[in-house]
Amino acid sequence: MRRTVSRFLQALAIEKNASEWTVKSYREDLTQAVDFFVEQLGEEASVDRLTPRLIRSYLAWLSEKGYAKSTVARRLAGVRSWLRYLCRLGELSSNPAEGIKGPKQGAHLPHFLTEEDTVKLLHTPGTGANKKGKPVKSAKGSKPSPRQTWVATRDRALLETIYSAGLRVSEAVGLNVEDLDLDGQSAIIRGKGKKERLVILGKPAVAAIREWLVQRKQLLHHAKKETPAVFLNLRGARLTTRSVARLLHHYVVEAGLNPEVSPHTLRHSFATHLLNHGAEIRGVQELLGHQNLATTQIYTHLTTTRLQESYRQAHPRA
Repeated sequence: MRRTVSRFLQALAIEKNASEWTVKSYREDLTQAVDFFVEQLGEEASVDRLTPRLIRSYLAWLSEKGYAKSTVARRLAGVRSWLRYLCRLGELSSNPAEGIKGPKQGAHLPHFLTEEDTVKLLHTPGTGANKKGKPVKSAKGSKPSPRQTWVATRDRALLETIYSAGLRVSEAVGLNVEDLDLDGQSAIIRGKGKKERLVILGKPAVAAIREWLVQRKQLLHHAKKETPAVFLNLRGARLTTRSVARLLHHYVVEAGLNPEVSPHTLRHSFATHLLNHGAEIRGVQELLGHQNLATTQIYTHLTTTRLQESYRQAHPRA
């Protein structure tokens, strides 16, 4: 059973051109599922002994363990894809997970920042900000160290880029210098499934990136390294998604914002702000790299909710 999972993951990476993050996610999900099936069936467990009842038992076990409905649904989708692959190879005559429905998902509206809070956050690297969003001046006579300077320059460029282009954090850390067209205020992004799309960079983002590229060149010279990555750590290596989450949390706390703000919150804010200012949903879909319009339409619920709140507050007979 475990060998078939390994073959499926290889096919996912080679045939489907899945990213390393996607393969890693499938590996973690399927490892847990197979561990459960082996425990129930014994070490001689094989895929042809899987039944709809056993798979439902696995889903019930996940729910009892307190996993979110979205996680349970994702685990079921992983099992279904794995078994569908085995059906395609002829190792299974039918997919026992095909007719099983996952838990019903409740309506979940993504969290986003107001435009004022977004500006507050973007201005925080290098200056800090109090709870009113005003820069905090450094102590008289003190000067930031070279490391503090380049870190602030990098972080300001990183946050501006994520918000300006509505990037996923994996897309931001995967950005290479050759992908940038700063004169044209655009960049080529490789999103989910390594699909490429063109994104727009606003003037503040372009200015911040230009400033960072100067610092980046000095950093690489000092580290005696070469890399195509735009955003680097102190050792001259590509930033990781985890590093971005940590540095963002630092600035969120420093700016006095909701500590639950994540890198993806900037992407949600990007989409919401565009729609609030009259952007067409098809255009927002293309900029976000969503395959289905339904995925983008959740942001219209955010703008509608905001409109309803304004109506109730302003209309005399609301």
